[in-house]
Amino acid sequence: MSALQIGLAVTGGLVLGGLIAYNTWNTRRNEPRQARPQTMPPSVDANVNSSERIEPTLDGPNNASLAPLGPLPVPDKRPKLDTLIDSVALIALDGRVVSGDAVLAALPATRRVGSKPFAIEGQNEASGEWEFPAAGQRYRALQAGVQLANRTGSLNEIEFSEFVMKAQHFADAIGGAPEFPDMLQEVARARELDQFAGQHDAQLAFTLRARGASWSPGFIHQQAARLGFVAGAIPGRMVLPSAEAGLPPVLDLSFDPRAALAEDPAHAAIDNVTLNLDVPQVHRAEQPFIRLREAAFALAEALDGQITDDAGQPLRPVTIDTIGADLDRLYDTLEQHDLATGSPQARRLFS
Repeated sequence: MSALQIGLAVTGGLVLGGLIAYNTWNTRRNEPRQARPQTMPPSVDANVNSSERIEPTLDGPNNASLAPLGPLPVPDKRPKLDTLIDSVALIALDGRVVSGDAVLAALPATRRVGSKPFAIEGQNEASGEWEFPAAGQRYRALQAGVQLANRTGSLNEIEFSEFVMKAQHFADAIGGAPEFPDMLQEVARARELDQFAGQHDAQLAFTLRARGASWSPGFIHQQAARLGFVAGAIPGRMVLPSAEAGLPPVLDLSFDPRAALAEDPAHAAIDNVTLNLDVPQVHRAEQPFIRLREAAFALAEALDGQITDDAGQPLRPVTIDTIGADLDRLYDTLEQHDLATGSPQARRLFS
């Protein structure tokens, strides 16, 4: 073999080796970031009181979980009918008392009228409280109700007529006489409530977009879990639970569910995640917007991501503060109309 051939072979080998090395480096660089085993830094004092809360700032990371804030209401097991958001028909019993078992047996098979919730309540003979009928109890009065509006729209004439038929059928089964409100007035009231709700509904979303390497589902779960998020029931969703059981989550974090369901999630690449706040569903005392902002900045640093709106425009701290000020005014308005965020009425209306 001549010197020229040997030189060409060596050069070819070097070029091939360089290509292999480059491809290997490029593949590793573009691999989704993976979750790492948790270790405690040597500088951390294990005796630090775990109840102390470190307040995060907009300029630095926050590795502490987002602790619940403020006193919260105890959630109703079942929100009661309210003439503010329901059309209610009293059912006269002519002085009779009926058992909860009889009421339960006469209930319609479905609890909806069109797209609106339908409910029957009884006035407990012993306590005098209105409640959802229960076996073993006795009731001296009954009422039927249908919700006037929700996020699907307002109660219309067809739905009101269905409400009348369903309530009348129930009343006939227990020997009662219903007294229905005027349909035109109730439909007009429903439209007015729907218009108000549409003008004062708020669902906020901050999107975190990867600046460099994408993320694996495990890496996202690990970083979000440090802030108190837990896995949701739906793949690709995590939630920050409320301090009170039974209340909706304070925030939720979502990403492409296909990545969560991939055969090899470790190699599923995720380029963006979204933090969501359904404002009417969360009580103001939980300070949900503050926690949304804290979570966004903490995750942005942990994931090396940029905070944007849903259109991909970067959100600066001053813009986020402006959103918070607008939200405070919305809270005040809803409270003035007896629809405070997180209340049973607000959760039902904005659902």
